[in-house]
Amino acid sequence: MPQRTTLSPARSTRRTFYDRDVQAIFWQVVVLGAVIGVGFFLVRNTLINLETRNIQTGYHFLSRESGFDISEHLIPYSAASTYAQALLVGLLNTLRVAIIGVVLATVLGIFVGIGTLSQNWLLARLTMGYIHLLRNIPVLLQIILWYTIMINDRFLPNPRQAKPILDTYLTQRGLYFPIPEAHVAWFAAAVAVVVSLVLIWLLNRWATARQLQTGQRLPTVWLSLILLIGLPAAAWFVFGAPTEMSVPELRGFNFVGGGHVSPEFVAVLFGLTIYTSAFIGEIVRAGILSVPKGQVEAARALGLREGMILRNVTLPQALRVIIPPLTSQYLNLTKNSSLSVAVGYPDLVSVAGTTMNQTGQAIEGVSIIMLVYLTISLLTAGVMNWYNKRRQLVER
Repeated sequence: MPQRTTLSPARSTRRTFYDRDVQAIFWQVVVLGAVIGVGFFLVRNTLINLETRNIQTGYHFLSRESGFDISEHLIPYSAASTYAQALLVGLLNTLRVAIIGVVLATVLGIFVGIGTLSQNWLLARLTMGYIHLLRNIPVLLQIILWYTIMINDRFLPNPRQAKPILDTYLTQRGLYFPIPEAHVAWFAAAVAVVVSLVLIWLLNRWATARQLQTGQRLPTVWLSLILLIGLPAAAWFVFGAPTEMSVPELRGFNFVGGGHVSPEFVAVLFGLTIYTSAFIGEIVRAGILSVPKGQVEAARALGLREGMILRNVTLPQALRVIIPPLTSQYLNLTKNSSLSVAVGYPDLVSVAGTTMNQTGQAIEGVSIIMLVYLTISLLTAGVMNWYNKRRQLVER
């Protein structure tokens, strides 16, 4: 009977350089060492150059007076404010564009994506042309195009020639419109709107649970409208019901009073919204097509209308495909807002650039910009990943 040969324990456990696991560890160590070496070289070289040019490092400059004005600010600001306040104004302007742009691009993108699958030949072709055209025009060119239209006298008049429509003026210098005078009642009404939205969300959750148990559905639409309109109106009435309005008035070469939306803000918002909505429209179209046709056919067999099928059958299942790439578009829109410096909108990058020019603290300024955009991106990705997990199917 032939004897079987077995490897000794020492030989079977011996590792050579040509083993896959050994090479994987080796090259990871090499890459990590190279990264650390390059980082050390860059930091050392930077410190030497700063010391040679007698440039002080640190963030102490944030407490110094900025000495420059910012055309648009959501919080009180003047040239006597600090650099920290100036950067905060720029951050708020960036968030203003990003948040409004995300909402508008999402709504517009959903309609465009649904339109591409319409049975109407003209609507389907127009929305497909919208997607293919706008996705292939750089967003910077779109922003500059909208800005050129806003400030061109062939499209919009100057303030002295503008004609009022309900005390509202659309001019080359932006949109001027009446706003309520500052009063605690308006703040109470705004708080009541937020409270009513929370109550509407809770009402719909309770109505859905009740329908699953009893089969009866409450008229939540009417109840939601009553809450959304009645609660803020009641708060406004209780706190004094003020009716005073601040109306824009022409003084000299421009308007004073009322609310104002600058052409720079409109150009940036339009450019980012329209550009991103084209990508979102394609994502929505792909998500809807990913839903099996049998789901739609079964819903039609039950006698459901097309709108109800889209809201309750197609879109809830398509969201599982839509959300991951939609997150990337939200991040792209936020980061593309830095292009607003091309038309003079004072976002974070623009304000930080002015700060760096005045203080010479380029490294600190760039690090602040990087940290802010990194934080916004991580928060956005975290919220969208949380929502994506809630939408995923739970396997048994």
